[in-house]
Amino acid sequence: MYFNGSLTLKGAGVRVLLMSSSGKKLRYALQLHFRATNNVAEYKALLHSIWAAIELGTRCLFIRGDYDLVINQVMKESAYRDMRMEAYSVEVQKLEYKFYSIELHHVLRWDNEDADFLTRLASSRKPL
Repeated sequence: MYFNGSLTLKGAGVRVLLMSSSGKKLRYALQLHFRATNNVAEYKALLHSIWAAIELGTRCLFIRGDYDLVINQVMKESAYRDMRMEAYSVEVQKLEYKFYSIELHHVLRWDNEDADFLTRLASSRKPL
């Protein structure tokens, strides 16, 4: 699974790419209709990705994102400067029990291009 969130002058958006072990892909993008920071958009992307995986019955989840702050906070390798980020991280951690295994990994931005495109589309405020 790949996730990405984005904040632009026009708005905030979230993208999710779920990929099965057989290579089938499910992509979706969401527009956030509230004031959000880039950190909030990234956490929302991660949460929506996990919720989608749960709904699809996924039992083992390998998560990739290009925003290392969120990954590091969820993995408890980085401190929180904002209580809202801690609350989002706790929400992610609460969902871990839904899976046999779950791993989070940071990837370079160019390795997350599918997600990046969808995120730019979602944050543009154009109809999806």
